[in-house]
This record gives sequence, C-alpha cells and structure tokens, in this order.
Amino acid sequence: MTYLDRILERHRQVAAADRRSLDRLLEEASTVAATRGFRRALADRPSLSVISEIKRRSPSKGDLNPGLDPAALAATYARGGAACLSVLTDEEHFGGSVDDLRVARAACSLPVLRKDFTVSELDVADARIMGADCLLLIAAALDRSEMVAFHALAVELGLDVLVEIHDEGELEVALEAGADLIGVNQRDLVTFEVDHERAERMAGRIPDHAVKVAESGVRDGADARRLAAAGYDAVLVGETLVTSGDPAGAIAELIGPD
Repeated sequence: MTYLDRILERHRQVAAADRRSLDRLLEEASTVAATRGFRRALADRPSLSVISEIKRRSPSKGDLNPGLDPAALAATYARGGAACLSVLTDEEHFGGSVDDLRVARAACSLPVLRKDFTVSELDVADARIMGADCLLLIAAALDRSEMVAFHALAVELGLDVLVEIHDEGELEVALEAGADLIGVNQRDLVTFEVDHERAERMAGRIPDHAVKVAESGVRDGADARRLAAAGYDAVLVGETLVTSGDPAGAIAELIGPD
C-alpha cells in the first residue's frame, strides 16, 4: 500500500466507527465565532503570500520538529510576515493534534487551515468547531460526490476551502465543486516524490478567479519566485520552516523584496 492508501484507510476506519450525530455537530458549529477570512488574506496581498505550516513529522521523512511549541511558532510566523497558518491535526501519521491548531490560532491573528484528511461530513463540522478558518479537501482522496458535498457543507458553515489537486482531471472535479481556492501539490501522494514542474504546468490551467496556491517542496526564495512567476498567489511551506533555525527569516526570503 502507498502512504496515501494507508492514511486514508485509517481515516475512513475512524470515520466509519464515529457514531456522533451530524445534526448536533452542525448545531454546535453554527454557534462558533466568525472565521478570519483565509482566502481573503491571500487574495488581498499584492505580493506572494506565505502559508506557514506547523508540522511535527511526516510519513516519508519522520520527525521534523517533534517538540515544537505551536504558540511560539505561530507568533514567529506572524511576525515574519506569513499571511496564514496551516496546522496538521493528524496525530497518528504527522504527530499533530486539534490542540496544536487551537493553541496556534490563539497565539496570533492569522487565519488557520486545518491540514488533515477530510473523509466525512463529521470532519467538516469538526474543523469549524475546533476553530479552523479553512478546510483542506484533497481531490486524490475523495470521489466526485464527496468533493461536491463536503465543499458545499464547508461553505455553508462559513469555512473557506482549499482544494488540493495534482492534475487536470482533479482540477475539473475541484471546479465542479465550486472551488475558488486551489492548491497544486508538487508532491506525489503515491510516491511522496516532489515534481517541481507539476505546479508550473498546472498554473495556467487554473481559472483566474481562483486563488492559486503551490504546495510542498518549496525550499527557498528561488523556488518561491519561480512559482510566483508561474502565476501563483501563495505558497504553502512546512518542512523548510519547521526545520529552519530562523523561521521568520526564512519567510522573508520566500516573500522576497517588495
């Protein structure tokens, strides 16, 4: 089995065993304070935006920064000029948690993406309840009907939705669902290898009304400038930042001169 197969199998097992009432979760979600506007925070910046990720480990590389302080790191990201945060909440495979998201969001004013594998409507409601401002939907992990249904529910709950794609077929599904915030993952979720040409190829195929995000494998300012030139509005960066001795400086390099 691939990394993605194993992760999805586990998430779907957990979802199948979840007996909570969706109606009750939706009622609770409707009482949560307004979101901070994740998509707007990216669209409003005249230069390349950085979505800075709080990530303890990865399935392919193991520990990256297992002892990180999410509050301190979130505050550093904000001071460094990040537009938004991304926080891993998958505990089993990435060492993340819901507490990481809540603590990070409380430590700054940046909008926050819940970075996880959404496989059920309960996951969508949970994201809103825990305080996320944006939800991740991965096209490679969902069928067409799930993508459409989860996207619609998230929007109904007031969440922005980052739809992650890899190719033209997945882009078609994203657009059918109404996506206006689209991420191109340069990392193949089957092999976990990075293909730096993928994002450049896909940039011109994404309609201009969508905010374009390049994900994974962004190593430095040169990578960021290449992606900005290809038409991306933002880059989502995790490993480079959490392993850096100077995360704020690393963000400044990614953003580049005004």
